[in-house]
Amino acid sequence: MEPRVSIITLGVADLERSYRFYKDGLGFPTTRTPEEGIVFFQTGGVALALYPYKALAEDVGPGWDEPPQKFSGFTLAHNVRNRAEVDEVLALARSAGAAVVKAAGDTFWGGYSGYFTDPDGYLWEVAWAAIEFNEDGSIIVS
Repeated sequence: MEPRVSIITLGVADLERSYRFYKDGLGFPTTRTPEEGIVFFQTGGVALALYPYKALAEDVGPGWDEPPQKFSGFTLAHNVRNRAEVDEVLALARSAGAAVVKAAGDTFWGGYSGYFTDPDGYLWEVAWAAIEFNEDGSIIVS
């Protein structure tokens, strides 16, 4: 198996609401609309998909239709190129309707980060650290 993540799909309660949050609020690029039943956003290296929660659970199979509790043990991360961008992205997310659940601050690992939740409660970390980026915005893991 090639080490690759191609698409991250979020099961959402309201496809239109989540589409507006990511497209209009955060500026994620897409050519799709909610009327198509699924929305894909192009990001650096990995696509982000939004799909109705119930339909996604049905696709997985019986017993997967229970939403997780407050913390599912899963976060998404948006790494930025400089420290100031962490605060800028958190402010953008807040203005788009996100709840900032952890204000930006210095981290134990030497970076600077904070967290917000999207309309369905998915946690996003916005982080700056001493890392390098590929031209497409994906990080270089070394």
